[in-house]
Amino acid sequence: MKENILKNKSFAFAIRNVKLFQYLQTSKKEFVLSKQLLRSGTSVGALVREAEHSESKADFIHKLAIAQKEINETLYWLELLKATEFLTAEEFESINKDAVEIIKLLTSIIKTTKASK
Repeated sequence: MKENILKNKSFAFAIRNVKLFQYLQTSKKEFVLSKQLLRSGTSVGALVREAEHSESKADFIHKLAIAQKEINETLYWLELLKATEFLTAEEFESINKDAVEIIKLLTSIIKTTKASK
């Protein structure tokens, strides 16, 4: 069976987001931005899973497009957490790199799927 890189990376990213949420809540006492990050960051993997069993090619594209929007929102929350000094530059760069990689994968898959219609 072929390895699903997007599925694996989005799941690992969700785990990182949960751990970051826990860190921000316990160590930094940050409760608002971290909740937003948790919601958008974990929804990406859930949408990728939904797309796995999509009803049509259009449904597949739609689910991945929503995941693309969610990872973009996640990038915003990460940037805001860095700008407000809840994350160090090093902490930000580490998780931001993963998010950028996922958005690139999603964009590529969406474009390829649209082109094969």
